[in-house]
This record gives sequence, structure tokens and C-alpha cells, in this order.
Amino acid sequence: MLKTPLAAAALVVGLHLPASAQVIFDMSVVTCKQYTAASRDQAELLGAWMSGYFSASKDINMVDFRYIERNVKKITSYCKSHRNETLMTAVEKNAR
Repeated sequence: MLKTPLAAAALVVGLHLPASAQVIFDMSVVTCKQYTAASRDQAELLGAWMSGYFSASKDINMVDFRYIERNVKKITSYCKSHRNETLMTAVEKNAR
């Protein structure tokens, strides 16, 4: 899915969030605007995070790529018209 193990570092830099040597990345501050502006690699990383976040919240232990693709499309569409909301809010309102 991701082409480089440095994708997480690129995500932090690419989303223009405060740069520092952080070990923990706070996903609650990522906005829909930042998500829709992310590169393909960054968007894939965020999509994987969204899938894991949603699955953990529903105690789902299986990965179904059809649902991941569907949810990413739905959340991306939602984020395009709700640019100031956080990505976590978009996931909570749209993922199934």
C-alpha cells in the first residue's frame, strides 16, 4: 500500500503541522482540508489509520478492503464540503 517506510514522517511534514521530533502524532488535529490536500502516499496512510480507528471502535478484527475503499471515498467526499472539520469527526460521521 505505502511505498516507503518514511510515509509517516512525510505525513507530519506534508500536512504542515508543527514540526518537531515527536514520537506521538495527534490525529485529532488533522482537518479535512489537510486530508484533501495530502499527497497520494499521505492519503493512503490516513486511509489505513481511518480503517484501524473505525475497526477498533467497533471491535472488528477483520480487514475488508471493499469497506476501506468505500469509507475512504465517502469520507473524502464529505471532507471536500466540510473542510474545517477534523478528520476524526468525518470518520465518526461517515464510516460504516
